[in-house]
Amino acid sequence: MQIIKGKTGWIEVICGPMFSGKSEELIRRLRRAEIARQRVQIFKHVIDARYDSDNIVSHSRQSLPSVAVSAAADILARIDDRTELVAIDEAQFFDAELVAVCDRLANQGKRIIVAGLDLDYRGVPFGPMPHLICRAEYVTKQLAICMVCGDPAGFTQRLTPSRDQIQVGATGMYEARCRHHFEAPASQGEE
Repeated sequence: MQIIKGKTGWIEVICGPMFSGKSEELIRRLRRAEIARQRVQIFKHVIDARYDSDNIVSHSRQSLPSVAVSAAADILARIDDRTELVAIDEAQFFDAELVAVCDRLANQGKRIIVAGLDLDYRGVPFGPMPHLICRAEYVTKQLAICMVCGDPAGFTQRLTPSRDQIQVGATGMYEARCRHHFEAPASQGEE
């Protein structure tokens, strides 16, 4: 990835299925920014309290302190003018306004890094992620390993019968699957 110098802001998106290392990659980039002495603010959606309510945490248990918010507008309300890098984890849980918030911050000269699922358990675009991908200067598509055959996996297979789009969980509730082994649920009664 190239690093843009100067006052130009930009958006980076890290996307992919569960267990692909999205949060781990986000944490890696943030640690590098902190080594470079950049002023960083980290946000996540309040709904993601799987491992910790106050930190972003990868499945491998790497973590960094963050602020949990319930709406994209809350991010704008908490931004310090001196902040150079804004990170947002689990972006798929945010409302559509997240796209405008990221654009606004990037237009102010800030580096924005957003991580989240690009597809939900049905294999369809999730929340604001497809729009963020279109607006981003840099997009990193992470792949996991299919838990059936070991091939590269781009899908998240839900293992529970819930039909709600959002069901926060981890191992035991979801598996990474390749295109061949992903089983999209029947679309009856879904929006």
